Amino acid sequence: MMPLQLRIRLERANRHNIATLRASPLAEISGAFGDAGTLLPIIVALALQGSINLDSTLVFSGLFNVLTGVVFGVPLPVQPMKAIASAALSGRGDPHPASVAGAGVIVGLVILFLSATGLLHHGTRLVPLPVIRGIQHGAGLSLIIGTGSGLLSQLGWASPALDNRLWALVAFLLLLGTQTVARFPYALYVLVAGLVFSLISVLTSGEAAQLPWFSFWRPQILALEDFFRFRESSLTMAIGQIPLTTLNSIIAVSALSADLLPHLPSPSVNALGFSVAAMNLTGPWLGCMPLCHGSGGLAAQYRFGARSGASIILLGLFKLGLGLFFGGTLVDLLAHFPKSLLGVMVLAAGLELAKVGATLNRGLVEPDCGTHVETGTSAADGSSRPRRPGRPSAREMDERRTVMLMTTAGILAFKNDAVGFAAGMLCSWAYRLSDRVTAWKLAKSAPSDTAPLLN
Repeated sequence: MMPLQLRIRLERANRHNIATLRASPLAEISGAFGDAGTLLPIIVALALQGSINLDSTLVFSGLFNVLTGVVFGVPLPVQPMKAIASAALSGRGDPHPASVAGAGVIVGLVILFLSATGLLHHGTRLVPLPVIRGIQHGAGLSLIIGTGSGLLSQLGWASPALDNRLWALVAFLLLLGTQTVARFPYALYVLVAGLVFSLISVLTSGEAAQLPWFSFWRPQILALEDFFRFRESSLTMAIGQIPLTTLNSIIAVSALSADLLPHLPSPSVNALGFSVAAMNLTGPWLGCMPLCHGSGGLAAQYRFGARSGASIILLGLFKLGLGLFFGGTLVDLLAHFPKSLLGVMVLAAGLELAKVGATLNRGLVEPDCGTHVETGTSAADGSSRPRRPGRPSAREMDERRTVMLMTTAGILAFKNDAVGFAAGMLCSWAYRLSDRVTAWKLAKSAPSDTAPLLN
């Protein structure tokens, strides 16, 4: 039988899902597609390259969308692992499907070990909030910079007719004009417009592009001799992904969920770790893209209206339907989706994620670890910690801003979350060491200073 505590949590989460969907159905649907700007380009590029099966990726990511929405009750994204995808697409890693799948399995095993042993939980408690904020801030700015130098920089001003900078400007102005409208279904309208443009582009391209047609999913297990053959590339890609998954897909997601939805229980890092492990120890065997969660996706879905797991459940059912009945025939249609519209959606998600840095010095102070917690939120690991009333001093606020910006700088300068994390932790430890040295000097000088008074 299901443990009582888990059953109560599931019942509470799904009452919230149903109530939120009934109150604002369009906003939940819009939020469900808020992460399309990062999802579509990656899976389409990998599918065209032959590194993944699009149908298996849609089926498994849709299935885990549904499970995630039911279990957690928050708009938690299910995204491709970006470091693995980047390596496979850039040639830094072997693009063979078995190599990509093997990298995902390795990451899943490592995260499972960290979660099962409690190392992930205890390690998270040692990470100061300014470092977590820096990871979120850096991830948001990375999305913005990547959009400007990637998706949008490739566009002309008026050509092609259905995907140019003018359409990006229109989408951006609509975004600005609706930002004060409560839960306006922006992403839903943009998605529908993008699909219409994509359909027109396919019909008028004159290329060998094909429209989607019914093609039932036929699971194809990767050949065992390929999968189990040692591939150095799989290990290399996994090593690059593990820090990103741990920091941005687990620690930062748990903290961001508490910030954006303080009235809901935030997923613990252990629960997120087991979720990531489950996704990557199952789907890759059938050609699914290695999957994780992500703070950028959560920020995007929240920005475009999602406030519950109902949005993710709807997205999961949609992806399941596409994967089961259309599968790989969707590649040409999705490949023609306007980059101008995707770029603006990614830009909005990046802004939503980057602005969490503004909350760094609000709320209560945690004396036990020197970190800072928002009023009404839980710790990054989902547990509560003793807090004392009051605001940090001006010196403390300056230190926290410095640590956050040091973390962000490392991420942006080296394009690596692990480097940013290391820079932020070293900066934080340097401040703590300075405090200890100062306290030691004061303690050492105290007896000599008070000696005349005692005599």
